[in-house]
Amino acid sequence: MTAQVTCVWDLKATLGEGPIWHGDTLWFVDIKQRKIHNYHPATGERFSFDAPDQVTFLGPIVGATGFVVGLKAGIHRFHPATGFSLLLEVEDAALNNRPNDATVDAQGRLWFGTMHDGEENKSGSLYRMDLTGVARMDRDICITNGPCVSPDGKTFYHTDTLEKTIYAFDLSEDGLLSNKRVFVQFALGDEVYPDGSVVDSEGYLWTALWGGFGAVRFSPQGEAVTRIELPAPNVTKPCFGGPDLKTLYFTTARKGLSDETLAQYPLAGGVFAVPVDVAGQPQHEVRLV
Repeated sequence: MTAQVTCVWDLKATLGEGPIWHGDTLWFVDIKQRKIHNYHPATGERFSFDAPDQVTFLGPIVGATGFVVGLKAGIHRFHPATGFSLLLEVEDAALNNRPNDATVDAQGRLWFGTMHDGEENKSGSLYRMDLTGVARMDRDICITNGPCVSPDGKTFYHTDTLEKTIYAFDLSEDGLLSNKRVFVQFALGDEVYPDGSVVDSEGYLWTALWGGFGAVRFSPQGEAVTRIELPAPNVTKPCFGGPDLKTLYFTTARKGLSDETLAQYPLAGGVFAVPVDVAGQPQHEVRLV
């Protein structure tokens, strides 16, 4: 796909991640720099907020101006004016895990994964947080990634990055997962890994490619139908934004790149915008009460 690619923020993030479109603006994080960033496309304004620890995702809250966010110490509530407050601890600190990617479904349930911070042990799990509490939905994963839901709410996707596998599940109305199956298996011999994902309004899955300079759009049957190329090797996650939800925003990372590679791709770690023909789904909000 020949796309019009614009770097909207050349902030050289170490590990840019977790973009969401909320309040007509783009929110995202830099996990390793412990930053939350906010970009206003209409005005070009940019704001950044310090986090007390590695911060990994944001989910807007129903009826509130703040967010549920993942910090290494657990799930917190964040408001730009008042900072952070702990909602719950998820796992034993001895595991050296941290949250990673997340999504919110149409019922206001937060789905998030944990991963080993050293990227070595299969100590990560997939969780669902709703009004009844937190439930483990899958386990034994080193790097959890890409949770997202189809427009009809019946299919849930989740990625095991190091195994280079995107899985699909059947998702019931009450939030149960079943029928886990391989949706896409990436080639095991190369250095391209599936990272964060998002599903558009037609039910096609866009997946960022760590080491792959872009993203791929997969049909509901798992067929690769479109590819977008970006001038950054490590693309971490897409999200849909703009007034018509027809702009794909991508976070990227400088983590793991040599000085030579960074000199060749100076926009690595930036945020990119690409217009697309098919709109995304709206950003859902976390229901806490």
